[in-house]
Amino acid sequence: MGHAMGRVTDPSRGSETDAGDMATEQFMIDAEQAEAYEERFVPALFRQWVEPVLEAAEVGPGDQVLDVACGTGVVARAAVTLAAPGGSVTGVDLNPAMLAVAHRVEPRVSWEQGDVAALPFPAGGFDVLTCQAAIFFFPDPAGALAEMRRVTRPGGRVVVHAFSSLHAQPAYGPWVEMVTHHAGPEATELLGTYWSQGDPSALADCCADVGLRVLAVRRHTRPAFFPSVEAMVRTEVNATPLRDRLDVPTLDRMLVESHELLETFVEDGRLVIPIAGYTLSATP
Repeated sequence: MGHAMGRVTDPSRGSETDAGDMATEQFMIDAEQAEAYEERFVPALFRQWVEPVLEAAEVGPGDQVLDVACGTGVVARAAVTLAAPGGSVTGVDLNPAMLAVAHRVEPRVSWEQGDVAALPFPAGGFDVLTCQAAIFFFPDPAGALAEMRRVTRPGGRVVVHAFSSLHAQPAYGPWVEMVTHHAGPEATELLGTYWSQGDPSALADCCADVGLRVLAVRRHTRPAFFPSVEAMVRTEVNATPLRDRLDVPTLDRMLVESHELLETFVEDGRLVIPIAGYTLSATP
């Protein structure tokens, strides 16, 4: 997964497309990449986390919902039905290409361009705020959480989703260890963004520091799908600077060992990797 499947919302989402070195405010993807993200990465990983996020958010009729770092809007568009009648759903992301795809797929959502560091909404304007698979891309997670608190009404709900630490990942943990053996210790960092907010207690402390009271932490495991082991390896490598640091013989050895490591996760030719993660719900 690494940077292979992130989105772009601010410095935050600035990473979930086909490219890897994207966790920067300057990075912007084009329309073709945004379409590929919706077509490939949403069904591969993010769709499986919509239900846990919205369960924790308890979206109901009449709720005003904001989905932060919405990408192409998989969470926001699922919330539309839950908020009806009388509610509304807004998705905010830094990247116009992501928002264009989001609008094409679900025009009933209000899609807004904005940075999580300074959300373009008034204080207390939303009953529910969701943030799926993005907190680990934000350069300033505490600042982002403070903004989320600001735009959520007192007594409202803020739900943040993150993936568990690498050591808790039954497939990715051993795989990254193997890659590090071949590519050097920097590989752990290059492939580590997705797991960097894996400690819910640390995130809970960060919430407390900005005035959010944690209500619950729920742990889940959901699948990520790849067409094959080789597709997963090449996606991970090509989505990070590793692609420029590996020669062909090293990559070939990694492919062989990846097949050995991950063969138990292959089902009918398709690679199905369990991903551990959690949702944290809090209130201002």
